[in-house]
Amino acid sequence: MDIPDYDKALYYTLWGYWDDLLVLMVRTNDDMLSKKIQLFLHAFHYSLDERKIMESHDNLLYYLDHAMKYDPSTVLKL
Repeated sequence: MDIPDYDKALYYTLWGYWDDLLVLMVRTNDDMLSKKIQLFLHAFHYSLDERKIMESHDNLLYYLDHAMKYDPSTVLKL
């Protein structure tokens, strides 16, 4: 079973797996997800403004929440 990119991104973001999040940013087919990850990782690593870091983190989580609502669920055949 393949785990959707949105689930992976959420997991990596919540648990701080930045290397895995970077790999996902490069491999995903969702350009918007890739850009949100890029903005967050850039802010996290280079910004001194904590507000900017939190804003990019929240934007990524809001996008994931929105995308997961409209992504067709994986159906398992029994």
